[in-house]
Amino acid sequence: MSLPRIRGFLPNTLIDWPGRLAAEVFLEGCNLRCPYCHAGYLLTTAPDAETFELEHILAHLKGERGWLDGVVVSGGEPTIHPELPGLLRQFKEAGFPVKLDTNGTQPEMLAMVLGEGLVECVAMDVKAPLDERYARATGRADVDLRAIRRSLALLRNWDGDYKLRTTVCPAVLSAKDVLDLAVDLVGAPRLVLQPFKHGHCLDPALDLVTPYLEELLLELAERCQEFVGSATVRGRETVPSVPEA
Repeated sequence: MSLPRIRGFLPNTLIDWPGRLAAEVFLEGCNLRCPYCHAGYLLTTAPDAETFELEHILAHLKGERGWLDGVVVSGGEPTIHPELPGLLRQFKEAGFPVKLDTNGTQPEMLAMVLGEGLVECVAMDVKAPLDERYARATGRADVDLRAIRRSLALLRNWDGDYKLRTTVCPAVLSAKDVLDLAVDLVGAPRLVLQPFKHGHCLDPALDLVTPYLEELLLELAERCQEFVGSATVRGRETVPSVPEA
């Protein structure tokens, strides 16, 4: 069975699925080129790149059963891979709940994994207000905003756990941009503002950009709560209650 290539593996993480101790896999390839991205090595396929064999990861998971309680599938962008459902089934059949990280550009694949019950949690990155500013934030002039809106609608009508995330890079998003984004996401249950971190950015010019102060991010999160159920800054998140798998 053909499966997406796994280019990164974290045996355990406490921060990528709040409330769970999870393992995390990173799939190669992405259809966006966000200038602040730190995962440049994942963006394109490289035939000779180091990969992680799924059987070794499954053996690790089974050896940590009772300790680990989830698997995060991230990237890159997982939903660009037609083989993604097969990979998710492998983790589900091994007895582990799955969280999917996605940029929301592939609503057909998202609909499939939601409809087949292959994930318990989704984190969708929403890069900017849903207008011409999205191109600047993603490095793609042809980004399909209709696809982003369809993915948001899928999550809104899904009965699983999801949150929306936005990386707040001063060179890409102003404070007004963040508030305009919150207006676009009105009614969403959770928005997490992720602080920008310089160093190893896809656009080297951004390595010279000073991140926003945490105080400003916290103020923006508070103001965003006029439009969404809750808004927090990453690292200050309140862990939601999670039903036992």
